[in-house]
Amino acid sequence: MTLTDPLELLDIAGLLSDEERQIQETVSRFVADRVRPYVAEWFEAGTFPRELAPELGKLGVLGMHLDGYGCAGTSAVAYGLACLELEAGDSGLRSFVSVQGSLAMFSIWKYGSEEQKQEWLPRMAAGEAIGCFGLTEPDFGSDPANMRTRAVRDGDDWVLTGTKMWITNGSIADIATVWAQTEDGIRGFLVPRGTPGFTSRTIKQKLSLRASITGELILDEVRLPDSARLPGARSLGAPLSCLNEARFGIIFGAAGAARDSLRTAIDYANTRVQFDRPIAAFQLTQEKLANMAVDLNMSALLALHLGRLKDAGSIKPHQVSVGKLNNVRKALGIARECRTILGGSGITLEYSPLRHANNLESVLTYEGTSEIHTLVIGQALTGHAAYR
Repeated sequence: MTLTDPLELLDIAGLLSDEERQIQETVSRFVADRVRPYVAEWFEAGTFPRELAPELGKLGVLGMHLDGYGCAGTSAVAYGLACLELEAGDSGLRSFVSVQGSLAMFSIWKYGSEEQKQEWLPRMAAGEAIGCFGLTEPDFGSDPANMRTRAVRDGDDWVLTGTKMWITNGSIADIATVWAQTEDGIRGFLVPRGTPGFTSRTIKQKLSLRASITGELILDEVRLPDSARLPGARSLGAPLSCLNEARFGIIFGAAGAARDSLRTAIDYANTRVQFDRPIAAFQLTQEKLANMAVDLNMSALLALHLGRLKDAGSIKPHQVSVGKLNNVRKALGIARECRTILGGSGITLEYSPLRHANNLESVLTYEGTSEIHTLVIGQALTGHAAYR
């Protein structure tokens, strides 16, 4: 017997419901048809096709774990499995869906007014409007509490000034959730494209996440009515809760990149002949494949466990940190090791592992660096916040 999927090693699919498997298979088919044949070209060109947004909306993955307002209202596990299949295509694709649903849409769904929800969420769920999430700044990534972007009251309005950096979808977004310091602490604001004083630019010459649009947001005395403020967001805890939503998708997504890399390496090893036999028949190659398959299956089990905790409403932030730290780290190691099995062919875009490895270098850093997640876990174990 030969396994067709490395996750068959521990029969991960047997732990899923029929509905969860159907959702996973539907997203997998979409990726096979609409992403896999073209993603190498997008990566090389450094672009993300905006026309995919309504297709992803029709697929139902934009804000799919949210209830109401045109959102599918699926389980956390179903959302995670969708992220796994999306990132098996490319981290840029999963990043688009994560930022749209778990950052931009979730911030409105969780902290917005009813008017804000009605105005934006149905259009965003359909992929008709694209969102971004403006938290990170040029000088403040891991330390958002000290952000420099300011929002000052001026009569009935707010005036925002500052710069946000490394913003996925930033230069193509129709609406930005922007976080700013106020006299009463950190607050969130919805800034539509076209607002006077609000501009963006695309960050070029990236070596990672090339099939994703990354931008800088510039706010030069942007005047907004109080109705643009997210009324439920009253502290730094609001944007951090949004980040935890996005990190959850990464836990599954990283496993998808690792699975695709391993599948590619196994297929290649079975067809690449050296010394009169396929390199899959050599002990050194089998040791690599076996070790990677064990790491992949452990990552998938961790993701599924955390998904069940999230669906039960009992997941804790440090548990999300465990998942993000472990699964991205393991996925990056798997993608790199798979490249070695491919030899020289592995440096081309004909094969996915090095593309995944390049992308995962960014995933290792964004939504909390590996160092920050390590310290979150350390604090849970010792009670001491070493980063403060």
